[in-house]
Amino acid sequence: MDDASMVGLMGRVTGTVGPGLVGEVIVRVRGGAEHFLAYPATAKERIECGTVVMVVEYLAPRTVYVSAAYDS
Repeated sequence: MDDASMVGLMGRVTGTVGPGLVGEVIVRVRGGAEHFLAYPATAKERIECGTVVMVVEYLAPRTVYVSAAYDS
């Protein structure tokens, strides 16, 4: 999996993501769903469990930076 193929994917928070926390998200990828360690894309953002997020950066092998996805 390369950086370009992860960026833009949607996932759901399964462990709170926020400042000083290493959270967790589940992302549908490679025909299944996988868990990744997650950090907020914006330093002060706190994202609670159950929130839908978008991957904005991927650091191999299992770390992502995410931002809350908002419906417009």
